[in-house]
Formats: sequence, structure tokens, C-alpha cells
Amino acid sequence: LGMVGGIITLLLLLTGIFADFIAPYGVNEIHMGEFLAPPSARFWLGADNLGRDILSRVIFGARISVIAGLAGSIWATTVSLIIGVLSGYIGGKLDLIVQRFVDAWMSLPSIILMMVIIAIIGPGLWQLIIVMGLTFGVTGSRLIRSAVISVKENVYVQAAGAIGCSTPRILVRHILPNIMAPTIVLFTTRVPNVILIEASLSFLGFGIPPPAASWGGMLSGMGRYYMLQAPWMVIWPGLALAIVVYGINMFGDAVRDILDPRLRGGVGRYGARVKKEAAKKNEPRRSKPTGLASPS
Repeated sequence: LGMVGGIITLLLLLTGIFADFIAPYGVNEIHMGEFLAPPSARFWLGADNLGRDILSRVIFGARISVIAGLAGSIWATTVSLIIGVLSGYIGGKLDLIVQRFVDAWMSLPSIILMMVIIAIIGPGLWQLIIVMGLTFGVTGSRLIRSAVISVKENVYVQAAGAIGCSTPRILVRHILPNIMAPTIVLFTTRVPNVILIEASLSFLGFGIPPPAASWGGMLSGMGRYYMLQAPWMVIWPGLALAIVVYGINMFGDAVRDILDPRLRGGVGRYGARVKKEAAKKNEPRRSKPTGLASPS
């Protein structure tokens, strides 16, 4: 499943990058007289109420998902690193204040909080990325903080402080390299969440405004009104969203099973397979019976 998820993730990236060359028509190209055209040789996935090719809009929607997923996850991971490293390494009153703020932030419904902020600053792709990054960044700082607290108790970190190394040097040389595994896991698991939240907010009207080809916006808009008359308007963007989120989740689970020491050779899918293979290698070989009776 991890390999399947990796293939889906790679296809999403390639589709988003080369959308201009893959799409048969422009993202907002209108074909007069082809309103609500069913799937055909000309429009493989049909056309919408304005005569725009559904396949082309789904392909260009992949670009928005790639930008939102990667940029939002990078921004969220950066926020998590800043908050988690400072809170976990410095500790004391700063850690207490930061963790109470994180508790208060996590007590609020994330989707409603993002809707309120977007209603204030206005909709748009980059506004959405900033809001999602802040929201997921604050909640993800708990994982980074726990990793930093675990690493800073090691002897080499304490020895570096004892010989007079500055705090920035300790963080860069000793702390950050040893928390890369949970950071990568956090990043890979954030990407599908960000893509799904972007589609949800666009569906609710708080995301990317039309005529941009967002999968959530395609599910909303006129797709709901023509669901029975032209079901292809909602089937294909919904199917693309489901496949992409499932694939990236599987890829993220595989990365987590490989990098997380608690799952390496343990309870994870990849870890369970590695543990089983190691057990077979360490199993003692049994001597084959010769079929001869032992002397009396």
C-alpha cells in the first residue's frame, strides 16, 4: 500500500507541474453549445454548466492541491518547529505559557477557527495556506516539543552545554538533526489533511474563489444544483480528491512506519513485515532426518 500511495503521490505532483501540457483545454475555456455535455470522445469526463471541460479542470485542480498541500504543510511544519523547539528546549515558564496557549488553541474547532480568520482577511489561495499553516502548526508543535525534550536529555547535549556551546549551536548541531525523523513524519501526515481542509473550505465558500479550478469549489458551486442532471460534475472531482487523499495517507503511513522508532520492527505495517523477515532469518535450521534407525 505504501508503494501504491507513493505512485499516486508522484502522479499528483507530475499532474500539477505539467497541467498546462496534459490538459486538453484551458481551465476556463468555454465551449458554446456544449453546456452540461455528457462524457464523449471530445469531453472525456463531460462538460459543466458553462461548457468547460471537466477533465481539464480536474487536472488544473491537481495543481492547486499540490500548491496548497506542499506550501501549507511546509509552513505548518516550520511553525511547529519554531514553537516546539523553543518550548521544549528552554522549558520553564516559557514552556508553561506556550503549552497553555496551545491547549486553548486546540480546544477550538479548527475548521470554524479557520473560517473566522478567512472571513476577516479574505479568501484566496495564499491566505488559505497561511491560515492552515498556523492552525496545523500550533497543534503539531506538541510532537516536536516531545521529541526535543527526549533529545535534550542525552549526554552529548548536556556535554555540549557544559563546555560552553551557545544555545543556537546546540539547537543546530545536536537538537534539529535528531528530531528530523518525527518532523518528516509530521510533514507527510499533514499534506493530505491540508488538501482535504482546502477542499472543505472551498466547498463552504471560504477557500479559493471561482473561477479557479479547486476540487472543493467544483463540488460546490453549480455542481450541487446539477447533481441529478449532470452527475459527472461532482463525481470526477470527488473521486480525484478521494484517491489523492487516500494515496498520500498510505504513503505517509509507510514513511511513518519506516522512520518512527516505536514502529520500526514493531506494530506498523512496514515494521511488522521487517520483524517477520528478521525472525525467519534468525530461526535455527533444523537438520533433515536421514531415515536411518539409530543403533540399539
